[in-house]
This record gives sequence, C-alpha cells and structure tokens, in this order.
Amino acid sequence: MNNIMIKSPRLLIRRFTSADGNDFAEILTDSETVFYEPYEIFTQEQAVAEAEKLSHDERFFAVEHQETGKMIGKLYFSNESFSNTYEVGYTFNRQYWGQGYASEAVRAFLQYAFTEMQVTRICAIANVKNKRSCHLLEKLGFQKEGVFLENAYQLHSSEKIVFCYYSMIKNCLSVGAC
Repeated sequence: MNNIMIKSPRLLIRRFTSADGNDFAEILTDSETVFYEPYEIFTQEQAVAEAEKLSHDERFFAVEHQETGKMIGKLYFSNESFSNTYEVGYTFNRQYWGQGYASEAVRAFLQYAFTEMQVTRICAIANVKNKRSCHLLEKLGFQKEGVFLENAYQLHSSEKIVFCYYSMIKNCLSVGAC
C-alpha cells in the first residue's frame, strides 16, 4: 500500500506529507470535529507534528481537494486481525461537512480496497451518538452488525460510550447493500 493514490471526481486520496500540517491543524484543533475521536484537541504545533508522523504510517491517508490542493480529511485503513477484514475510519474538516466529500472519499477507497487489494470485508465503528457518521456508513451500504454496549469512556466524562459496528463485504459495494 506504499504508493496508493486514488482519484475521485473531486478528491485525491494519497499519503500524508509534512506539508499537510497546517491543513491538518484545521481539523485537529476544532473541538466539534474531534468530539467523537479517541483523542484530545491538538494545538497547532501538535497537529503539524502529527501530519509528519502520519506521513510514515501506512494506515493513514490524506484526502485532498483536487481543485484547491487543500488537505480536507483523513482516512484510516488497517488490517489489525489475521483475516482479510480491514477497518476504515475518517475525519474531515468541518468546513467541508454536508457536501458529499466524506462519502466520495470513502466510496473511492472502498472501491480500491475491494478491487485492487482484494479485500473481502471492511468494517467501521461509530459512536451511536454520532448520527452523521452512522448515516454516512448506512448510505454507503454498510450493514449494522451489532452494538458494543458501554465499551469505553467519553473523553473528559464518566459517560460510557455505545458503539455501532458496521461492515461491508466485497459483493455489496456494487449493489449498495446486501
């Protein structure tokens, strides 16, 4: 997966570079954007350092707006089991929410994973309260397989989080659902 570069109509999915730091900071320093993420809000300096760190991590991809060259999102894609099942995750700059960029990026990456990498199953986990993310996964054709009750604690709270577990198999991408 070293040199992956995926184009969709409006986006380019590529490896992170250190030059992504300032754009990445717009994402990681925004409290609303990172609210459901398993990390704290970053400072500008931490976000720049994180972009450099992710440029050496094969599990993370930058999503670039082709027209402007701006890095507007992050994709996570990892096989952390012994099977051919991968997990996908995403975080996008709040200025680009509601414009179809996340669905376009994830759909393009799913297509690449199923066709070029021969992945057979992709899963995603979303906080049940993150309605936007749950809706996106369902719109893409992911099937809700289950719920992790009180699986973790929300940062800065004693509230336990409930996660929904979604998955999609290779044959479902072309039909939009199984």
